[in-house]
Amino acid sequence: MSERVISKQALLRLPLYLNYLKSLPEKDFENISATTIAAGLELNDVQVRKDLACVSKGGRPKLGYVTLDLIKDIERYLGYDDTHDAIIVGAGRLGGALLSYEGFKEYGLNIVGAFDTDEKKVGTEICGKIVFPMSKLKELCERMKIRIAIITVPGPAAQKVCDILVDSGIYAIWNFAPVHLKVPNKILVQQENMAASLAVLSAHLAEAIEKNEI
Repeated sequence: MSERVISKQALLRLPLYLNYLKSLPEKDFENISATTIAAGLELNDVQVRKDLACVSKGGRPKLGYVTLDLIKDIERYLGYDDTHDAIIVGAGRLGGALLSYEGFKEYGLNIVGAFDTDEKKVGTEICGKIVFPMSKLKELCERMKIRIAIITVPGPAAQKVCDILVDSGIYAIWNFAPVHLKVPNKILVQQENMAASLAVLSAHLAEAIEKNEI
């Protein structure tokens, strides 16, 4: 596999390529080119070729990639072939929905449990996952060597939760709280900004209505 450094933008495109490849009939696409992938996803073929070159050496002139091998290369690069344990902080509606989602396992993520300050939630189970008190967070993270956490608490509580996670050995945080988190340089935060996504959808819809396209 290539050791070239991949950009964050390219990293975000890799799951798109993977889902596209997995959607193709295997018998019709034993081999596939970057150009075919680009056309299927309506992307720039030069960009797709560069992205794939960062994660796989399997491309051949005129033949492209062996589709199954390319799938494995992308999954390996994304870490989908190696399961990582994670926790959720905040066992409300959103946290509970994420705990219930079985699809994370396909992407190498195993949510082992949740944490909450609400005594009514502590000790309960959501899809077989226990909700623990916050007082147990550091001990569990250190004992199980957990490095990934998902924050689904209200905005005002998010930074305090983040600080506890960092102190507990967490290195990667998926943040659903609508606030910017301050973390040390070594900590990666992926912000899931639903408000921003909704704003984009609303603006697109308003523009389409103004142009009488719908």
